[in-house]
Amino acid sequence: MLDVGIVVPVYEETASIASLANEIRFSCEEAGLTFEVWLIDDGSGDDSWTEILRQCDADKRFNGIQLRRNYGKSAALAAGFEYVSARVVITMDADLQDDPSEIPSLVAAVDAGQDLVSGWKKVRKDPWTKTLPSRFFNLVTRIVSGIALHDFNCGLKAYRLEVVKSMKIYGEMHRYMPLLAKWEGFTQISEQRVNHRSRQHGRSKFGFERYVRGCLDLMTVMFLTRFGARPMHFFGSMGLLAFLGGFVISLWITVDKFVYDNPVGDRPSLLLGVLLIMVGVQFMCTGFLGDLILRGRMKENQPYEITEVVTGSD
Repeated sequence: MLDVGIVVPVYEETASIASLANEIRFSCEEAGLTFEVWLIDDGSGDDSWTEILRQCDADKRFNGIQLRRNYGKSAALAAGFEYVSARVVITMDADLQDDPSEIPSLVAAVDAGQDLVSGWKKVRKDPWTKTLPSRFFNLVTRIVSGIALHDFNCGLKAYRLEVVKSMKIYGEMHRYMPLLAKWEGFTQISEQRVNHRSRQHGRSKFGFERYVRGCLDLMTVMFLTRFGARPMHFFGSMGLLAFLGGFVISLWITVDKFVYDNPVGDRPSLLLGVLLIMVGVQFMCTGFLGDLILRGRMKENQPYEITEVVTGSD
């Protein structure tokens, strides 16, 4: 098995690919690492795919995947994870801001027992319009997830092969790979300071809207990690609270009507009580439906991952 597989999503980075390939090759060869590189063209509108093919022809350790259109970074990474087979997997961006000279130290950290090592761009070569929102975003993610990392969004990360093969990512969930890995049972997660360089070619493909999408995906990830295997716990709790609230209001109105003979037909509280009961029933039905769907899926896919099996004959 190869020592390291480098997965690089590419989107309109024609001018950077050749330099990146040379730096990766030099870094791995100098460290004595056997390697493979997967360059994933995420529907680029320039000559990125042509340059990827040129690298593949020049060095058989380089491989290319061309996506039909621009699906986003998570989809590009997922495609690379499907094909990579080295024992340690490195992800990095194609814009030359991630430094390939960090590859050997990241591989060493995984070999030392880590499941995932996230890069930390402590000194960033980006304008404040990117660094300030990123710091706030990382702070929120750190608090919500309980994982003590400073830079969740750093593209330079190292994984054991089993980690990337166990995760399903989409949308903007590449930002939450440490959280997804923890959910899958890979708890040895750490970070390492890495060199961050200024962009040499082109411009950033990301705008402020990525943080909006990222926050929405954070809510999705948190729901899936906490209630993905037991949706009734989430919807049932909300439904029970709503139902009990509506029941108490309705009971009070009923007593007020039949004991004190007060009119209730024009009271907003009557509508509120009925509405809460209906909402509560709907939430609980949603929870039941989620459990039924999950049960059907578990019959087709085992809901666990086995690390090792030892029998008496071993």
